[in-house]
Amino acid sequence: MSRIAIMGSGGWGSAMGIMLSGRGMDVTLWSKFEKEIENLEKTRENPLLKNVRFPDELKLTSDPACAADADMVITAVPSFAVRSTMQIIKPYISRQTVVNIAKGLEEPTLKRLSEVIGEELQPERFAVLSGPSHAEEVSRGIPTTVVAASDDHEVAEYVQDMLMSPRFRVYTSSDMVGVELGGALKNVVAICAGICDGMQFGDNTKAALMTRGITEIARLGVAMGGRPETFAGLSGIGDLIVTCTSVHSRNHRAGELIGRGVPVQEALKQVNMVVEGYVTSKAAYELARRVGVDMPIITEAYRILYEGKDHTEAINDLMTRSKKMESEQSWVGDML
Repeated sequence: MSRIAIMGSGGWGSAMGIMLSGRGMDVTLWSKFEKEIENLEKTRENPLLKNVRFPDELKLTSDPACAADADMVITAVPSFAVRSTMQIIKPYISRQTVVNIAKGLEEPTLKRLSEVIGEELQPERFAVLSGPSHAEEVSRGIPTTVVAASDDHEVAEYVQDMLMSPRFRVYTSSDMVGVELGGALKNVVAICAGICDGMQFGDNTKAALMTRGITEIARLGVAMGGRPETFAGLSGIGDLIVTCTSVHSRNHRAGELIGRGVPVQEALKQVNMVVEGYVTSKAAYELARRVGVDMPIITEAYRILYEGKDHTEAINDLMTRSKKMESEQSWVGDML
């Protein structure tokens, strides 16, 4: 029986635990917070996944040593906690396959999470998993497709074989850079989509925002070494669509509150969950400046979220920019 340790008992980690233990795997769900584990053990339900019971076989612990005997270690903590969590589990990591399912960029280093994990763990076998995959739906067995990316094709196929089921389809990729950046940056665009909905704009606006948003994401991703076609796939446009349109998206929810006039910090507080797009907007803005890539949507998002710019003014500034051609030979042409 395959043994899997999931480091992080939030919604996504819990959903993976429910799915995998329900398939007969030996799964342990970890949190460094003993009180959280006690509550989960008592209720056998994550409050973020209402009315979805943990399988009886799913183990819960606050002991990081659970990673020591695992065949696969899945990291599922928010981006700000990735480095500290890796430092906690480092003594227990040897030849296990490590799979990161968190999305985001580290502040203030601007590093991708695979880079953070690489610095702390130096795992021999590593992959990232991303795609349109709301935890609420995965936990209920709703058909979902994702992509496992690794520099080692054998590792990507191993992750595919371990995680794939009739309700959870896994594709493979060798483009970790593109897969990670697509998964991280779509959260910023989702906040913008929420702002537009909060301002009661229509479908035209959201379609334009999503289309131009993926263009910006790809522009930065290609400049950082990602492949153009990745951003047309599950971890690019696929994840962007689900995050910009779903009632499950905390990033969209935060944006919608802001669009209605709720101050940024109050909106984040009301969501009452980690809004990755908030932190990522700052990191993406700074990355774009560092690399020299034009990202007008990301820039306006940063100015709204961190500089207090009025969102009506931001929309106007985007709509009245200088005239452009739509296609960009730098990456679109390579894909066509």
